[in-house]
Amino acid sequence: MSLFGLVPLVVLLPLAGLALNLLFGRRLGERFTAWVACTAGGLAFGVAAVLAWALAQSPEGAVVPLASWLHVGALDVPWAFRVDTLSVTMMLVVSGVGTLIHIYATGYMHEEVRLNEDPGRYTRFFIYFNLFLASMLLLVSGDSFLTLFVGWEGVGLCSYLLIGFWYEKGKDGISNALAGKKAFVANRIGDAGFLIAILLIYTNFGSLSFDTVFARAEELGPAIAPLATLITLGLLVGATGKSAQIPLFVWLPDAMAGPTPVSALIHAATMVTAGIYMLTRSHPLLALAPLTQNAVAVVGAATALFAASIAVAQNDIKKVLAYSTISQLGFMVAAVGLGAYVAAMFHLLAHAFFKALLFLSAGSVILGVEAGHHHAAHAGHGAHAGEPFDLQDMRNMGGLWQRMPVTRWVYLIGAVALAGLPPLVGFFSKDEILAAAFQRSPGIYLTLTAAAFLTAFYMTRQVWLVFFGKPRSAAAEGARENPPIITAPLIALAGLSILGGVINLPGLHTLTTWLGHTLGEAEAGEFNLLVAGLSTALALAAIALAAAFYRARPVTPGAVDPLRAILGPLHLGMEKKWWVDEIYDALIVRPYVWLAQRTAGVIEMRFWHDFVHERVLAGGFTGLTNVLAWRIDKPLVDGFFTGLASAVQRLGEGLRRLQVGYVRAYATVFLLGVVAALGYIVLGLR
Repeated sequence: MSLFGLVPLVVLLPLAGLALNLLFGRRLGERFTAWVACTAGGLAFGVAAVLAWALAQSPEGAVVPLASWLHVGALDVPWAFRVDTLSVTMMLVVSGVGTLIHIYATGYMHEEVRLNEDPGRYTRFFIYFNLFLASMLLLVSGDSFLTLFVGWEGVGLCSYLLIGFWYEKGKDGISNALAGKKAFVANRIGDAGFLIAILLIYTNFGSLSFDTVFARAEELGPAIAPLATLITLGLLVGATGKSAQIPLFVWLPDAMAGPTPVSALIHAATMVTAGIYMLTRSHPLLALAPLTQNAVAVVGAATALFAASIAVAQNDIKKVLAYSTISQLGFMVAAVGLGAYVAAMFHLLAHAFFKALLFLSAGSVILGVEAGHHHAAHAGHGAHAGEPFDLQDMRNMGGLWQRMPVTRWVYLIGAVALAGLPPLVGFFSKDEILAAAFQRSPGIYLTLTAAAFLTAFYMTRQVWLVFFGKPRSAAAEGARENPPIITAPLIALAGLSILGGVINLPGLHTLTTWLGHTLGEAEAGEFNLLVAGLSTALALAAIALAAAFYRARPVTPGAVDPLRAILGPLHLGMEKKWWVDEIYDALIVRPYVWLAQRTAGVIEMRFWHDFVHERVLAGGFTGLTNVLAWRIDKPLVDGFFTGLASAVQRLGEGLRRLQVGYVRAYATVFLLGVVAALGYIVLGLR
């Protein structure tokens, strides 16, 4: 229990790093900033490792209260941390992978801030990065839905700040800012569903604590199926926002506007995994809502296939990986809907390893090509002498296999892991999901299998366009490998991608046993040789098909993808992302803008401002004041006081006649007064 008491440090350490850099970072320079930020993340990982060791001795875990938080009437929500196998697993992933991304970012952002001619933003970046880490760690360690929601909103804020980090850059000097806004708005829609679910939970269970809510739900059992369905559908809406599922996935590809380390942190260690964790944490409620379970499985499978189809036709190196993330998250969501919670968490861990590796490797490629581009521009090589050049367009690459020897191998390892080939971690984690789908839902299985085939195809296409063939630009011709500060974290992540399968090897099921203490899954999923063999064969076929196709038909800058000749309009739909953004723009954005304009122009200006404000309020007030001024104040009030003044004036004029200024006149009046007084007295005595 004394070791469990360390859990607040998991959140407090990144916050301390944030505070130190906020106070001293700019004055003490980049080295201090980088050291503080990375140390904070590393120490948080160390605490998570200690908690994992303590849990191995006491698997039942503990709830560690920190302070009283909300106590209003019957609502009592303490600030408490939950230490169990699920939360600690997430702490290890978030802090471990997050720290590797921090280390990588120290070198990447050193170049990035200078490329954008603003070195002062280096410290600001790592302040945001530590805040992102702290928010995600709070999300996974909180002991109530409300504490989870605080971390949930924290990562939403950080995504907005980091996606739009270069807010003044991009197309027309505003596209990066719009990307951040798009992420913020899409997530607020999902958050509304999550918040409604939280209100329903408190209203019906009288608590927001996980233990209390789940215990009462299990006591009531199937009788609360309609209520559980409403609550879990709200949770699903929240998950579609954070974990980028249909229909709220559109923000994640635009999130590539942020620096590459941001993409890696969002896609691998934070943010998008939040929805998976929240649904998995809520598994007792999902178990009482079969309708929601089916909806979760269908949404996940549909998203997996839909996003994979888009990735096939993208040319931006990071956009391919972004749609890949959406697709892989679909696998996890589908697994949760199928009740395969351990499989979902296993794939979450595996995805954190190889997707962080791929994004950071893509950043290494971009830096290498950028160096070649600057060299070509300096040498005045044709199109590179001052003309726009897209560093992320894979059609501008090629031939990097010989020029970037470290990046090529780590990228290949990440791609093979994502494609699901043995013995890398992606094979084992994806196979568990496919095996669960094979047993429980043939439709979901076929959909996910098709998505897995496309995954192997588009990753082979990406590797071929980036690394093989001849350089298709002077920038690719002059590309060079990056320093160890960039490549060392890639090597570590490559090691995890190779060896990560041991976490839950068939026959051992270490992760299944570990998470079973929290998720209650006593039986491990059986390894299905048929499913594994078929998925491997399909992956190899997709790899061979993509390699043969793009080897024979290299894609050059500005040229139409040769796959278009075979797929025709189908490929155009993939390339245009099935026009989802355009459809949303036509059905939602434009009507909303039109309504806003009408609201502002007709209701706000014409009715409220011109009629209500100007005519009713201002005109009525003016009319009333005119009546009061000219009908009441002027004739009555002013007339009364004017008449009173005139009377006083006339009285004064009368009295003034008595003031003649002659002494004899005053003596005469005085004498007359004395005579009158004496006469009154004499008459009175009689």
